[in-house]
Amino acid sequence: MRIVFMGTPEFAVPSLEALLRSDDQVVGVISQPDRPKGRGQQLVAPPVKLVAERARIPVLQPLKIRTPEFLQTLSSWQPDLIAVAAYGRILHAPILHLPPMGCVNVHGSLLPKYRGAAPVQWAVINGETETGITTMLMDEGMDTGPMLLQERLTIMPDDTAGTLAPRLAELGGRLLVETIAQLKAVTLTPKKQDDKQATLAPLLKKEDGLIDWKMKATSLADRVRGLSPWPGAYTFFGEERWNVWRVVPSTRAVTDKPGTIVAVDKQSILVATGEGLLDLQEIQTANSKRMPVSQFLTGHKVTAGMRLGFRDV
Repeated sequence: MRIVFMGTPEFAVPSLEALLRSDDQVVGVISQPDRPKGRGQQLVAPPVKLVAERARIPVLQPLKIRTPEFLQTLSSWQPDLIAVAAYGRILHAPILHLPPMGCVNVHGSLLPKYRGAAPVQWAVINGETETGITTMLMDEGMDTGPMLLQERLTIMPDDTAGTLAPRLAELGGRLLVETIAQLKAVTLTPKKQDDKQATLAPLLKKEDGLIDWKMKATSLADRVRGLSPWPGAYTFFGEERWNVWRVVPSTRAVTDKPGTIVAVDKQSILVATGEGLLDLQEIQTANSKRMPVSQFLTGHKVTAGMRLGFRDV
């Protein structure tokens, strides 16, 4: 079959690479435009584009996909099927109806749970113990199309969004190829999603990383894992911002106000939460690297009774 692939970030790379190893032909790739990155704000190509260029496959990076010019170019590639993985935009009807076999999406959750742009992060944030990949036929909704194949994956207790995403991405590539093979063999029956079971996984923003010390310690630990590597969890110690990368929760009863540092030793900083204690184990401040608390405390005076989360400490 002639396949057009639409994807942008690292998560989409294994899906494209799996298609390139398959018996079908990837005739074109659609990716988001190059974006400025880093302190120098130099334009950086998305990972999917780099893979496509190495494979000498035509790449389009339209600023807008709802134009006659884009649709005409896409149509000229004559795709039998469009495969999509983390492209970053909702496709409208003219694109969805263009390929005879439809548009197949690789989604990083067990639909109908976690529809949206950040399913991997929200599964970890919410303390899930498993997630997975769902392939589906796309419609004009946000991950609402009929499901094709689904496979589960365990979330390990120490997983972050950053460690979980590559495993899901590899699974997604394998499941995409299997989905297309079964579609060609006419052995798949699309299954309608149960909208009553649906949950949302909206795009995360930088401000979502601010730690609310009134939450339970166990919930905060999950949140720190789910926000790593982006946008990262953070709190304030006076005017200084602390990025918090690794924590261990404790259900030990506390009477101190949430955000109060209750104990400090050479290895940890124990902070009161709405329920239980949070042991801070890896911290980063502005213009510094991530470091264990044992190293962090050599340059910072932190004592019991101080409070986090308040700029007027």
